[in-house]
Amino acid sequence: MLDLQLKNLDLELNDEFLSRCEKFIELLQKWGKVHSFTTRLTNEDIEENIIDSIYPLKFLDNFESFADIGTGAGYPGMLLAIARPDIKCYLIEPRLKRVAFLNFVKNALGLKNVTVIQDRVENCKDIKVDLVTSRAVTNTQLLIELTKNIVSSNTKYLFYKGSLCQDELDDLDKNKYEIISTTETRNYLYIKDL
Repeated sequence: MLDLQLKNLDLELNDEFLSRCEKFIELLQKWGKVHSFTTRLTNEDIEENIIDSIYPLKFLDNFESFADIGTGAGYPGMLLAIARPDIKCYLIEPRLKRVAFLNFVKNALGLKNVTVIQDRVENCKDIKVDLVTSRAVTNTQLLIELTKNIVSSNTKYLFYKGSLCQDELDDLDKNKYEIISTTETRNYLYIKDL
């Protein structure tokens, strides 16, 4: 089912990606029931979140590293790392149970490109990334402020936003971002320049 959805979206990912996604689904269902990471644990729900997580690969500019803020159960950071094992990935998550899960997935899938950091992003100072991602963490301006220690002048931002995305953009220059909408409730805010 997942491979068909990827083909329909024109996202070409290899068999290793599909195999790792199957294992991710299995692990999330096991851990998720015990630790209440998410209430959406059916195969269909997880596959929908996988697609949501990797859809931006259709439009993102090239990047060599990224940090996902508040990765939680793995969306979107772990899935982007699975899809792009050639890219250095930092998953920043303060909650211990979720960090344990992310490390378990990283090891179970043999993801050498992933570093899991148990901390709040504003405390991270030893990394610099090309792209900052986040889904459902906080508002745009606060996220930009919280991530100032891990960005350079060329860093781009990809925030997975809901229907109120436009309400958060009053302080941003309209020429420096774009909003890619796939549904009424999913907007990808891609900030290329601050």
